[in-house]
Amino acid sequence: MAEKKQKLVTNLKRDAVRLVVVLMAAFLMATNIQTFVNTGGLYPGGATGLTIIIQRIFSNYIGINVPYSPINICLNAIPIYIGFRFIGKRFTIFSMIMVLANGFFVDLIPTHVLTHDPLLIAVFGGIINATAITMCLEVDATSGGTDFISIFLSQRKGVDAFPIIFAGNVVILTIAGILFGWDKALYSMIFQYVSTQTLHVLYRTYQQKTLFIITDSPDEICKLIYANSGHGATLIDGEGSFEHRDKKIVYSIVSASDTRKLIPMIKEVDPHAFVNSIRTEEVMGNFYMRPRD
Repeated sequence: MAEKKQKLVTNLKRDAVRLVVVLMAAFLMATNIQTFVNTGGLYPGGATGLTIIIQRIFSNYIGINVPYSPINICLNAIPIYIGFRFIGKRFTIFSMIMVLANGFFVDLIPTHVLTHDPLLIAVFGGIINATAITMCLEVDATSGGTDFISIFLSQRKGVDAFPIIFAGNVVILTIAGILFGWDKALYSMIFQYVSTQTLHVLYRTYQQKTLFIITDSPDEICKLIYANSGHGATLIDGEGSFEHRDKKIVYSIVSASDTRKLIPMIKEVDPHAFVNSIRTEEVMGNFYMRPRD
């Protein structure tokens, strides 16, 4: 009974932290939209970009100012269904909170111009956009839209999702360029490129690394990899070319985020281990990924 109570308290604390971080991310993204995106005439891509394009179509061609929230919620309906069906219910609930809170803040916060330089707007807007998305992903949530679809593809196919996001955004920006002019669309591509690259640096769960470890303690290191990442390993027989001593090579593919903690642990087990970490472009087969809750 005490154990169940403790687990409940732990889950409540974790969910409280998730809620606070999601609301902070929603406010940051909304501020970015009103400070950089709208004042610079940019198009962020994804559901947010489509929402802004629809708003500007109504404003420029029909003369009606449509609020951000209703359009964005409608565009997120199918991705949210995908989230509930295939990714995780709690994950989707917190993502819905992000979508709703972001829309509320966008409609509430007035536009504010920090700079008129379109390049500065594109670069710093992209960085802030990626920071807000990373905040959500770190607490098992997302900003909605194409993020749901890309995570679904990552879990099912085991491929890096962010190039998929970038490709979809290029299509959206092409539509914006045709409708509203290519100068803002091209600056928006810079915005998206900066955002995607920043996201690659800040969030690495869906990237994989291949580890080749030459060690005298192969069994201990295999257990270490499994205990800390959930991934197995393969032992390969090797021979040192200088002393012609038999060596074991531990071969394993892990999430890129796991390498930051695994490599120091490996050096603790075997200070003389030789570790080669290589970026993995694609994995085919059974690559374990922790399911979303």
